[in-house]
Amino acid sequence: MPPGGGGPMKDCEYSQISTHSSSPMESPHKKKKIAARRKWEVFPGRNKFFCNGRIMMARQTGVFYLTLVLILVTSGLFFAFDCPYLAVKITPAIPAVAGILFFFVMGTLLRTSFSDPGVLPRATPDEAADLERQIDIANGTSSGGYRPPPRTKEVIINGQTVKLKYCFTCKIFRPPRASHCSLCDNCVERFDHHCPWVGNCVGKRNYRFFYMFILSLSFLTVFIFAFVITHVILRSQQTGFLNALKDSPASVLEAVVCFFSVWSIVGLSGFHTYLISSNQTTNEDIKGSWSNKRGKENYNPYSYGNIFTNCCVALCGPISPSLIDRRGYIQPDTPQPAAPSSGITMYGATQSQSDMCDQDQCIQSTKFVLQAAATPLLQSEPSLTSDELHLPGKPGLGTPCASLTLGPPTPPASMPNLAEATLADVMPRKDEHMGHQFLTPDEAPSPPRLLAAGSPLAHSRTMHVLGLASQDSLHEDSVRGLVKLSSV
Repeated sequence: MPPGGGGPMKDCEYSQISTHSSSPMESPHKKKKIAARRKWEVFPGRNKFFCNGRIMMARQTGVFYLTLVLILVTSGLFFAFDCPYLAVKITPAIPAVAGILFFFVMGTLLRTSFSDPGVLPRATPDEAADLERQIDIANGTSSGGYRPPPRTKEVIINGQTVKLKYCFTCKIFRPPRASHCSLCDNCVERFDHHCPWVGNCVGKRNYRFFYMFILSLSFLTVFIFAFVITHVILRSQQTGFLNALKDSPASVLEAVVCFFSVWSIVGLSGFHTYLISSNQTTNEDIKGSWSNKRGKENYNPYSYGNIFTNCCVALCGPISPSLIDRRGYIQPDTPQPAAPSSGITMYGATQSQSDMCDQDQCIQSTKFVLQAAATPLLQSEPSLTSDELHLPGKPGLGTPCASLTLGPPTPPASMPNLAEATLADVMPRKDEHMGHQFLTPDEAPSPPRLLAAGSPLAHSRTMHVLGLASQDSLHEDSVRGLVKLSSV
């Protein structure tokens, strides 16, 4: 600020030297953000995910697309060629009912195909190792290179002994009614079967939607087939049977598709109605695990003994949440936080990155040490007044000094490498001054017109002044080098 105090102060910018580096050789203004990965990206099963993990399907989806084509094409032909004639000749409620059934079929199909059927998460390496250790201790065997025989546990459910099998792929003891799907390579809770027509496994979380899909599809198929035949009959009464087929060829195609599919769809709906009423799964029924009679030895422990209760539990019970958390973020073994601005060292770096980070921290620490060492060197000079010493042609020590222009640093020979110097090496020691070869009182000439030659005071003053001059030259060069190095 000028002496008057009215002028504006010049803006200055200061950059603070951080003693810690958040990442190796990285600018504080340009920090690379590591994108967090979600669990579905590293899912171990044979599944496909869409919409950032929201949709989960099996890898074999070719038959699923065939199912979509058959439903869409058959329903589309019915709405385009049959519904207009039937709405005029019979009632407009026919296309309305067909539309409701169509949307219900498509909704339940997509809900079954795109949802998690109840996949059980696999054991982590630590959990698997601990479980293997417990099994080896219980069986008294050591782990070898061969595959051990199937391992089981027994639990009691409603008075019936149920075996829990060990899955060598998922490294877990499967819960009751769970099984491992060989196509999806997952253990599925309350596994029913793998259905290629829906492109997914059918298990605990999507069984009700699968049952509603096949049941509504049965109604839609029967509905379309019945009214296509009605359409052909009404036309044949007016123009004849052959002319009716020529006038509406789409009705012929619809009738053929519905005729060959209605038997399997209706039969499948009836079979699953039986399974729901007895609270069984397809997997249990095929294996013959339980008997329907309560008095038998192998009665079904999961049945409530009432058809209505079994149906309500299967179709109206709460849906359990997904156990795999496919859209959750992966938690690394070691913390890897984003590069903070407070100078925290980032974990999980590679060895080369760690070495570069150590070098960067060493350089920053050396600059900090050199800056700290420069201050005591500037303040450690003995002060002499103008009454004690005044050299001709030189300004007195009491007078203000002119500004010094710093040139290239000339470090002394006693400090060859300032970057490796520590505070103890930079600070001058008293015993080092004793080793310097100063001029003796007899060899040092007295300054002219200052003191008489031969005076003891003159000799002592001369030695002291020259010693201070040598030290001042050494300190000045050292300070210049330190300031220049610290500003790099």
